[in-house]
Amino acid sequence: MKRLSPRLKEAAALVRKVDTIADVGTDHAYLPIYLIEHGVCRRVIASDLRTGPLENARANVEAAGLSERIELRLSDGLTNYRPNEAQDIVIAGMGGILIAEILDKAEWLRHGDRHLVLQPMTHAEVLRAYLMANGYRILRESVCEDGGNLYCFLSCAHTDKPQKYDAFYEYYGELPNSSDRLAGVYLRRLKDRCLREAAAVGDSDRPRADRLRRIAQKLESL
Repeated sequence: MKRLSPRLKEAAALVRKVDTIADVGTDHAYLPIYLIEHGVCRRVIASDLRTGPLENARANVEAAGLSERIELRLSDGLTNYRPNEAQDIVIAGMGGILIAEILDKAEWLRHGDRHLVLQPMTHAEVLRAYLMANGYRILRESVCEDGGNLYCFLSCAHTDKPQKYDAFYEYYGELPNSSDRLAGVYLRRLKDRCLREAAAVGDSDRPRADRLRRIAQKLESL
């Protein structure tokens, strides 16, 4: 099998050892193959929105001899999943806004004991804000470097217990509690981005510029 990228390997490290894992947006099915071959789970349901990637995934799964343990499924997000099919669900490599939309359409995620591993390519703050507003608790976060880019990962689950959050939590989440050196690098880059955006906005939208500067100050304090 093709060597797993650092980004997908980090996703694999965050899933639990369970019976069945769902990989939403599987692309080439590299992650499901890795999970089965390393004994993380007994079975994987791997889905994609498009038939092209799903056929690529099928070829890889068959080549690995894992057709009986990896089910391939055409699905728009989680729309073609049933509530109790998988204990852990991975959604990686999509924008944070899209991931939030996928979660919002699957109301059954708010019931039961399912664990989510989410990796937003963009707009992580939008995804965190959605999780905060809809009863999800972020259990931990991590950062990995792949191809010179930094990617954050969120491990989370739904909870009925009210959560309290500090100001601008949606921008940093649990990263300050990570022992990973890259978490600090990620937060510094985010702070610099907020300052650049504030400078670009300038007087044309002073409330937004001021908010971005306050976010940068919060990130600096962390």
